[in-house]
Amino acid sequence: MQALIPAAGRGTRLGERTKTRPKGLIEVAGRSLLAHVFETAVDAGADGLVVVIGYEGAQIVDRFGDSFAGAPITYVHQREQLGLGHAVLQAEPHVDGLFLLLNGDNVFAGSVAPAVAAAEKAGIDGVLAVEEVSKAEAKTTGVLEHDRDRVTGLVEKPDDPPSTLVTTGCYVLPADIFHACALVQPSAEGEYQLSDAVGLLVRAGYDIETVRLGERVNVNTPADVERAVRLVQN
Repeated sequence: MQALIPAAGRGTRLGERTKTRPKGLIEVAGRSLLAHVFETAVDAGADGLVVVIGYEGAQIVDRFGDSFAGAPITYVHQREQLGLGHAVLQAEPHVDGLFLLLNGDNVFAGSVAPAVAAAEKAGIDGVLAVEEVSKAEAKTTGVLEHDRDRVTGLVEKPDDPPSTLVTTGCYVLPADIFHACALVQPSAEGEYQLSDAVGLLVRAGYDIETVRLGERVNVNTPADVERAVRLVQN
């Protein structure tokens, strides 16, 4: 199974830390953020990495070269940062079959292998790793409508969240997600959301399940960097 890792963003909320380097190369406990993400992917069984780069992307290529821990790396350039759905769509020519998607700014405390294992069960088309958050936080991210462990809908940044179960930046998705991404309409901000594409698959009858993993940190601010350091050092 390949792992797709979107890492095109600058990370403007990190201020000076990303003034001259991409977000994926900021340090977390002595290693780059992307090194943690790549390791998580390889440890979960990924035998190839497809990395979407953009802002100062050449620095990522220079840092990692053509492989990580024996897994070959393919780089895809996202010329405009138009949302996660758009980033995923850029990688379509380089991904075959079911794949693991890990956002390039998430640090997980433990393994994401349970998400991969869940996706390999008969009759399952894909898996979303999820977590419970406050209602206020649910308004800022992708929120699930669900029936027990089965996803029945997905909405991005809702004013009135249908639940407090949200995505975590870890997905196992079928190749049909690329077609769904191509059908998604842009948001008011001009972004193409992956959550909308997953929602299209759900409405088309795909069986998308949920799994809960351990603690993770989505690194967006200097405070998040410190939280991530504590997470990996515990």
